[in-house]
Amino acid sequence: MLTIENVWKHYHGHSVLRGVDLTVRPHEVVCLIGASGSGKSTLLRCVNLLETVDDGAIYLDGEEITAVRTDPDDVRKRLGMVFQAYNLFPHMTVLENICLAPRKVHGTGRAEAERQARDLLARFGLADKATAYPDRLSGGQQQRVAIIRALATGPRLLLLDEVTSALDPALVTEVLGVIRELKEGGMTMILATHEMGFAKEIADTVCFLDGGVLLERGSPEQIFTAPREPRTQEFLRSVLESRRL
Repeated sequence: MLTIENVWKHYHGHSVLRGVDLTVRPHEVVCLIGASGSGKSTLLRCVNLLETVDDGAIYLDGEEITAVRTDPDDVRKRLGMVFQAYNLFPHMTVLENICLAPRKVHGTGRAEAERQARDLLARFGLADKATAYPDRLSGGQQQRVAIIRALATGPRLLLLDEVTSALDPALVTEVLGVIRELKEGGMTMILATHEMGFAKEIADTVCFLDGGVLLERGSPEQIFTAPREPRTQEFLRSVLESRRL
């Protein structure tokens, strides 16, 4: 579904991504792990064309989406992205937030968009929050709404950028439950996460980034029990010491 080939990204002379190669198959869940600043979020933003790549190419369903002629808005119709800061529109109700993209971008009628939105809200335990405004929701509820908003357009691929990092520990579980259900339903996802235990549970493939380099990839069992690279070993050792694994 997605192929990333030798992608480089520079900021002010500093290489944030350095020759990243990655392939994501349909229904696969890929977790990106690594220290803050390792390039995880930048890689997701490049896939969603929020950042331009300086070298290399990204292909979605066989089409090079980093080509100059590509319309980013057309590509984003096939992608969903969820940010750590929710990014819900505060002046809109939950229902209005969810219906906005289906109506304005995909041309879905109001009644159908609202029906689909209410179905998703019910599916993820938020049926009673349709008319609420974001500031009346908990952080976990806001993040679940943000995920629902991304799902409302029927994306081929869902990108999740540290979606639990802004939440209190008590609220993390409800958001992870949503992601777990999406995996069970076959959603293709790339997650940048600091939740190592969850990555170990949910991922089909785990990728360790270090200094902009995709240094090691493998199954959760291989990465978390027998990492080959010294930097991966060091990172996971520090995670263990902080009791986050």
